[in-house]
Amino acid sequence: MILKSVALQHFRNYQDVEVEFDRGTNILFGDNAQGKTNLLESIYVSGTSRSHKGSKDAEMIQFGHEEAHIRAVVERNGLDHQIDMHLRQKKGKGIAVDRLPIRRAAELFGMLNVVFFSPEDLNLIKRGPSSRRRFLDMELCQLDKTYLYHLGNYNKSLAQRNELLKNIRFQPELKDTLPIWDMQFVHYGKEIIASRRKFLVQLNEMIHGIHKGISGGKEELVLEYRPDVAEDALEEKLFRNQERDLKFGMTSVGPHRDDLCFLIHNIDIRKFGSQGQQRSCALSLKLSEIELVKESVQDTPVLILDDVLSELDSGRQNFLLNSIHDIQTIITCTGMDDFVKSRFQINKIFKVVNGTVKAENRF
Repeated sequence: MILKSVALQHFRNYQDVEVEFDRGTNILFGDNAQGKTNLLESIYVSGTSRSHKGSKDAEMIQFGHEEAHIRAVVERNGLDHQIDMHLRQKKGKGIAVDRLPIRRAAELFGMLNVVFFSPEDLNLIKRGPSSRRRFLDMELCQLDKTYLYHLGNYNKSLAQRNELLKNIRFQPELKDTLPIWDMQFVHYGKEIIASRRKFLVQLNEMIHGIHKGISGGKEELVLEYRPDVAEDALEEKLFRNQERDLKFGMTSVGPHRDDLCFLIHNIDIRKFGSQGQQRSCALSLKLSEIELVKESVQDTPVLILDDVLSELDSGRQNFLLNSIHDIQTIITCTGMDDFVKSRFQINKIFKVVNGTVKAENRF
């Protein structure tokens, strides 16, 4: 698939702008805080209906305005498709595909697959479990629309259950309604655990060879899924922890407490690995993600590299750039020096200045 263009109105610091991308490598350069990442965020929202930063719709609307609009044109299988996102301060977002409104984000599935690689991803391994759960959710929501549905319902039932646990302190009679939410929580929780387990099997098949290449054949990387509780034990453990949950007013068991472990020769590199090993694993993870998307949707995703090259040494830079020659890529950076020094093929360059984007001819 190819992202042909993106048009923004009142999105973040963009008043009104349209950008037409090349099918190959596109460079967005400019000083910090000019809007490069905001433009990338709009692309991710077009593909997934949500921000890669976890921002709410209202936070993405330009200050002083009630609404924002994103229009993306995507080429799939030789045909152009238009995705429209209408973000509103006081209502849910409106989404249309080829000018036809859709009711659920799941209907957007597969229209625009995006692999987003940012400096934060390089720290994925050493950060807390919530970052790794977010990685799992972001990838699975793009690859499996059933997972998107289950995750949405799980999060709703978790929020409702937590609210109920707090209210029972003041209204004890509400305890009779707890089993209703427990049933929903367990049902969707089991589905999420099963999907994550299956995804990790697929990811391990991809990442093994890729990481061997990055490490020069020296390291074997294995990803280990560490669920808070197994599917068949979720209901029992939830019931067993009920008094504790009532005491603290929150749900203490479930897939919202899962984690992901990175092992090299059975050693946990989050605890014992060097920063170089951790970054190599994060790079392997992203390259595996690209291959998984290719295999799942039988098409290439759009790759976004948000100021990530400056965080990699020359060896990892070269491995990454050599791996993405056949994929439409959008790269942000503060300067062009690194690309001038290398022989990396650049197809289009844009300069971003304070919410404006101008194509430059440097060839």
